[in-house]
Amino acid sequence: MNCCVAGLQWGDEGKGKVVDILAEKADIVVRYGGGANAGHTVIIGDTRFALHLMPSGAVRPGTVCVIANGVVVDPDVLLSEIDGLNEKGISLDGRLFISENAHVVLDYHKLEDRLREEALGKHKIGTTARGIGPCYADKIGRSYAVRMADLRNLAVLREKLDTIVAYKNKLFGALYNAAPINAGEIFEKCKRWSEKFAGCITNTTEYLHTALDAEKSILFEGAQGALLDLDHGTFPFVTSSNASPLGLGPGCGVPSKHVDTFLGVVKAYMTRVGAGPFPAEQDNETGDWIRERGHEFGTTTGRPRRCGWFDAVAVAYTARLGGITQIAMMHLDTLAGLKEIKICRAYRIDGRETTFFPGDAEQLARAECLYETLPGWTEDLSAIEQYADLPDAVKHYVATVERFVGVPITMLGVGPKRTQIIYRTIP
Repeated sequence: MNCCVAGLQWGDEGKGKVVDILAEKADIVVRYGGGANAGHTVIIGDTRFALHLMPSGAVRPGTVCVIANGVVVDPDVLLSEIDGLNEKGISLDGRLFISENAHVVLDYHKLEDRLREEALGKHKIGTTARGIGPCYADKIGRSYAVRMADLRNLAVLREKLDTIVAYKNKLFGALYNAAPINAGEIFEKCKRWSEKFAGCITNTTEYLHTALDAEKSILFEGAQGALLDLDHGTFPFVTSSNASPLGLGPGCGVPSKHVDTFLGVVKAYMTRVGAGPFPAEQDNETGDWIRERGHEFGTTTGRPRRCGWFDAVAVAYTARLGGITQIAMMHLDTLAGLKEIKICRAYRIDGRETTFFPGDAEQLARAECLYETLPGWTEDLSAIEQYADLPDAVKHYVATVERFVGVPITMLGVGPKRTQIIYRTIP
């Protein structure tokens, strides 16, 4: 049984926890897109794991972890995560494979990211400044790209870096009056990475095809959320990759026909980090209350997240976009204590009511949410284990979201721990 797990909102939905749970029955977990701008949190007992590049299944000792070609790899971040897992008694030896075709995030990518955002001023996109966009741009441009495979031939890589850094220095100097970068310093880092990752870099597409032939169980893990998808999200306030399940095929070389279940992950409300339209945002006491109750601060950046009511128009769109067959709803416990809870059932844009998510960010910015108001609940959900034991108001809320989105909700999160999951139908 193969499953793809992807976020259906603007990221931070709780995918790490869901992947960790499902990884118990998976032979292989594959990260197929994004970079160190992602943040997946897994909590086991009293131990918290914050992962950015490593598949969330890494905390399961018997699970093979694959970082596929669609990921842009920051080797320093990855090494830090490996060391952090080792310190907590979790070894990746012999079970981490990195695609030779994955592109490498280097220092000049991070510098370019920061310089560009500073130059944009109030028009900035709100990136994490981790160099993800510039690295993907070099991938598309081809001429100045560095891939993990290049770490296997250091002599050729040195020549390539000299050419790239000379170009970047001219560019950054002319555009931003930036100080020059030293190619030698970057190369010294690459030498260290070459040694550290020597046994991990491989043809992961071949590995996955062989695993499929052997009928291994594979769990595919997306990063960010579908509303941040480069082609189908709220452009230009998006990430630089296909963050929806549509990125699976090009991101790891496995066609979607090999996936049995597409599981979308949502919060019981909406959050967003950075700039961009957010129709259901509550920039008021309600939003502040959700933020504090849900601890809504970025795993990667620590930035406070913008918070709002659940947007069924947006999630119905991303669910259909990704061929989602089941939904896991996280953070239901966060909403306990509100007298009433709202769900955005439709938009009114320029006087016209619609239930289809607009593809244009400027049009979305003009959207007025039309809400369905439901009774809230005061009960603590964190110790409830069975769906039947949930308060009627919670069941009504879940059923209403389900009706608007059109996809069954099969997992309900009532707390941060592995055990705090209620199954309606086990994926």
